[in-house]
Amino acid sequence: MAFWWPIIVLAFAYAICRFLLMLIPPNVPSIDVDASDVLDDGNQTQENSFIYIPPRGRTQQSDRKVQCYEPATMKYLGFFPALTPAEVKERVAQTRKAQKIWAKSSFKQRRQFLRILLKYILEHQELICEVSSRDTGKTMVDASLGEIMTTCEKITWLLSEGEKWLKPEYRSSGRSMLHKKSKVEFHPLGVIGAIVSWNYPFHNIFNPMLAAVFSGNGVVIKGSEHASWSGCFYFRIIQAALAAVGAPENLVEVITGFAETGEALVSSVDKIIFVGSPGVGKMIMAKAAETLIPVTLELGGKDAFIVCEDVDIPHVAQVAVRAALQSSGQNCAGAERFYVHRDIYTSFVNQVTKIVKSVSAGPPLAARYDMGAICLQEHSEKLQHLVDDAVDKGAEIVARGSFGHLGEGAVDQFYPPTVLINVNHTMKLMQEETFGPIMPIMKFSTDEEVVKLANDSRYGLGCAVFSGSQRRAKEIASQIQCGVAAINDFASTYMCQSLPFGGVKDSGFGRFAGVEGLRACCLVKSVVEDRWWPYIKTKIPKPIQYPVAENGFEFQESLVEALYGLNIWDRLRALVNVLKIISEQNPVATSKRND
Repeated sequence: MAFWWPIIVLAFAYAICRFLLMLIPPNVPSIDVDASDVLDDGNQTQENSFIYIPPRGRTQQSDRKVQCYEPATMKYLGFFPALTPAEVKERVAQTRKAQKIWAKSSFKQRRQFLRILLKYILEHQELICEVSSRDTGKTMVDASLGEIMTTCEKITWLLSEGEKWLKPEYRSSGRSMLHKKSKVEFHPLGVIGAIVSWNYPFHNIFNPMLAAVFSGNGVVIKGSEHASWSGCFYFRIIQAALAAVGAPENLVEVITGFAETGEALVSSVDKIIFVGSPGVGKMIMAKAAETLIPVTLELGGKDAFIVCEDVDIPHVAQVAVRAALQSSGQNCAGAERFYVHRDIYTSFVNQVTKIVKSVSAGPPLAARYDMGAICLQEHSEKLQHLVDDAVDKGAEIVARGSFGHLGEGAVDQFYPPTVLINVNHTMKLMQEETFGPIMPIMKFSTDEEVVKLANDSRYGLGCAVFSGSQRRAKEIASQIQCGVAAINDFASTYMCQSLPFGGVKDSGFGRFAGVEGLRACCLVKSVVEDRWWPYIKTKIPKPIQYPVAENGFEFQESLVEALYGLNIWDRLRALVNVLKIISEQNPVATSKRND
């Protein structure tokens, strides 16, 4: 016992010291970011105070300008240039120069960059959410959940574990290489390109940027033309934080434009990350094939939300409505197909109907609404087409939410939260990605049936399974073809930033977030070296040196048996033969060398 006392005292003292160190706040400088032109204080200039009417049925690309407006009010926000291919290549070239310097930075400097960002985010949550809300129509609560929490979680995970997963990782060397050390090194790829969607403009820019910069890369991000206004403001935050740690200029760039801008980016970088539709994802992949760069694609989703008969109905109904209506269709991880066991189908639908009828939609910054606007122009027409198709094929609308006060020019930017029953898989609503506040609910009778239904989709991003038996829920989820699954919860996988995120089938491939996403920004290099250098060096055994001895193959056979034989006696016998062959002189080989 006397032996253990000193160890216990030292361990206790160490724990106390660690605790005391946690009480000392880190020295994190503050940064100043000009936000005067993004705050809606009611004093907009006349130039920026009119209602914007976007052209219908054609792209803005011919205008060389990315026009920006608030989808909830149609107020004009300004414009940004649509960069030409030559301008994109110049931005990438500048980032490449900066990256060569940043690649030599320490993890201490990179962590300080993250801490500065985190401090600014925590102190300016309302500003960040308001900018996101104005540009995409989402509510402040949805912006906090999808923009702030996920980004803060990613930063804290990188601070805690990022360096550990980027350090060399030693692996076993196997039987034939016992005298060697084997390791995997993770080096920066160079310049990462990212083309991201509009649904979470803050997080979609910060997500690839954080992983790329922390792993020593530069990054050029093309934000969506539907969220360029907010993206360019968020870029200022990144620039200020980089300057505060002495990072080289142009290490991170945020560019604006349309399709040709994105094509030029794919052609210029060392890896591309794309978040968007399957159709555009295929074009990105084809373009990337020209330069053979790695691609990560996070594409569409049609997530299944499965409710077994043994659940707490009021609780799960509330979660289901949140999953369906999240950000009024801006739910990149939202559920779009709801399968409810027939024994509780009526009760569940009644509970959902009650909740949805209490939901109100309206301009998110004008009052307290549960749901905001739809970001994409003319998307409400697509949603109505899907609902009409379902109704024509036998579906029934049982509930719709209400609208608040809408401006005359913004009516088309809103769609009422809608619940449909009696749906089936012949309806487009159950097959095509909706991206809207629509909740189609279908019955199922057995676990086998619901697994088959859930897999009857060309998408495979995620699923959520609810059951009073956690074992049953896990068994169902394990059979669903998707990249992420939540058991008795919804979208919780994305809040665990240690986990990779991505899908299968038309939902894409590759992963971001987690260890896999961080290392995907790296050149993964395998390295083997002598374990006891210079005392033991690798030499070619004499029987297989050139010119190869007559018994060279016999030597190889015995060596393979000695290393990999199935029982110890065969291996020992083979080892004796190996040693015998090495010790013997080969007169034929000797005479050849003498000649």
